[in-house]
Amino acid sequence: MHRFFNVKMISRRLLRIKILQALYAYYNTAGAGFAKPEKDLEYSINKAYSLYFYILLLIVAVKRYAEARIDLALNKKLPTFEDLNPNTRFIENELISQIQEDGAFNKFVSEHVLSWSNYPELIKNLYGKLLEAQYYKEYMERPVSDYEADKQLLVDFFTHELEDNEMFFDILEELCIFWNDDVELIVGRVIKTIKEMSPEKFEMLPLYKSESDPEFAFSLLRATIKNYDEYHKLIDSYVVNWDIERVAHIDNLVLQMAINELVEFPSIPIKVTFDEYLELAKYYSTPKSSIFINGLLDKILEDLILSGKIEKTVTWFFERVAPSEETSSEEETSSEDETEEQTPESEE
Repeated sequence: MHRFFNVKMISRRLLRIKILQALYAYYNTAGAGFAKPEKDLEYSINKAYSLYFYILLLIVAVKRYAEARIDLALNKKLPTFEDLNPNTRFIENELISQIQEDGAFNKFVSEHVLSWSNYPELIKNLYGKLLEAQYYKEYMERPVSDYEADKQLLVDFFTHELEDNEMFFDILEELCIFWNDDVELIVGRVIKTIKEMSPEKFEMLPLYKSESDPEFAFSLLRATIKNYDEYHKLIDSYVVNWDIERVAHIDNLVLQMAINELVEFPSIPIKVTFDEYLELAKYYSTPKSSIFINGLLDKILEDLILSGKIEKTVTWFFERVAPSEETSSEEETSSEDETEEQTPESEE
């Protein structure tokens, strides 16, 4: 099941996913040096940003389909009363018009050759689902419409009509191998963009939330490759009764990234790093991986603290491992957005 939620664009969480993907490809092809993985990472990040525009373009395509349907009905030899008096509220939606007429939006779409014209069945499918949706029927039957009603229609459309739409996800997979991993995060950003629109303003999100984000991404990628052998030995020393070579490859990469982030980025709170990589493990590896990684990271973190390799506040770690602390896993795990709003890493 696909669940859409809000995160920053492009968020640190998405950057970590992109780095993990680049590392996986790098070590699966016996890579050497930084050039190829850096190029792959940059490409993947840019494709995620293109998906943001592509999904915004989807509602424009659905509107155009609705317009074509109205035109066909008007040109029937024997049009009905409904054909001659169509309800045009949807095709006159102010927010769709803002998106459709925005110069910067159209410039990006044109330069990146983004179009849904090759997928008419998807547009037909989405329009059909929209017609059946209760929120759409209520919107079309309102005595009068206003900007907020127009906005809520788009929020409802992107919240409900893409979720678990197999045709939509199949097309994304066909278009770009990265997009099905990105779509949950990107749809959240599309919804946020719509919620922040006003009659005077339509602002698309920039590629990065913070100027520090590109440096974070490429520094973490390089550090993980550079320190791989050293931290491979460190991980091996704590894998009790288990051959390091039998540890899932993706688990090893998640651990490598987490260790490098703990050491190389003193401004990122330890708790944030723990939570983010446990989430990565849950999504990309086996069901038990997050438990395995959690236990291993506890031991490795203590080693790094005692050896002086970590230069950051460590109070959270010692509170976490104290016997008197019996916090549930739900209380212990907070999202990147929630945690980092209260920390120096607010750009996360």
